[in-house]
Amino acid sequence: MSRQTEKVERATADDGEVVIRECTTIEEFDTCVRLQREVFGMPDLELSPRRHLIVSRLAGGWILGAFTAAAVGGELVGFVHHLAAVRAGEIIGYSHMMAVSARYQNRGLGARLKWAQRERALAEGRNFIRWTFEPMQARNAHFNLNRLGVCIRSYAVNFYGWDAGTEAAAADGEQFNIDSDRLVAEWELRTPRVEQIARGERASSPNASPPVARVEIPPDWNRLRREDGLTAQSELLRIRSEFQQHFAAGLVCAGFERDGKRPCYLFYSEQ
Repeated sequence: MSRQTEKVERATADDGEVVIRECTTIEEFDTCVRLQREVFGMPDLELSPRRHLIVSRLAGGWILGAFTAAAVGGELVGFVHHLAAVRAGEIIGYSHMMAVSARYQNRGLGARLKWAQRERALAEGRNFIRWTFEPMQARNAHFNLNRLGVCIRSYAVNFYGWDAGTEAAAADGEQFNIDSDRLVAEWELRTPRVEQIARGERASSPNASPPVARVEIPPDWNRLRREDGLTAQSELLRIRSEFQQHFAAGLVCAGFERDGKRPCYLFYSEQ
């Protein structure tokens, strides 16, 4: 495992400096567990516990933390958990989880954590990081596709079985679980598209071509799920089917249109 624990990146926040560095202590790992509860509302059954964080580091992974005030002794207010993984014999990264405290959200800290993750992975000789995210969350789609430059080529049906705390409401008030579908983000760290974004430029589309297909999602998925679970379930099945059809046709999802009323994923030909 590369020993770059002394490398530090700095970001500014409204109330002072934020330092990004590797988490290494038991106390820091415990704070990562607490942040999972705070940010995601996870029950203990679904948390990544301290032992998981320690073992993944021993196996070649690492956690980059965002600390306030100073590299030593500051408050941990965000983290990204990076695992070592394998793709066709190549060592790659798997980004298991990222969380930013509610007090520090909407300040660009999540993006800084991801770009720090990319820099660390490149320094270790890695060129690819994979992770999953919910297809129905427009904010996450915009972040991953437009601000990081990932591509999506596969759709995972009911990836986690079901997500605790995200039950839907039926017309009679009964609660039921909706499948935990996920999109698989592929972050090719050295592509021209990702390099453009890293330089602060607008990312180009694949082959500089216009989109050939779109998949629209609900503008407020969380509200729809809470208030009309049956419609939410129907929408999930529609979106799942459209994604699968486009992927079967050889298209790649590489953009997102952030529209307040009709947000949609953009698909392109890879030819």
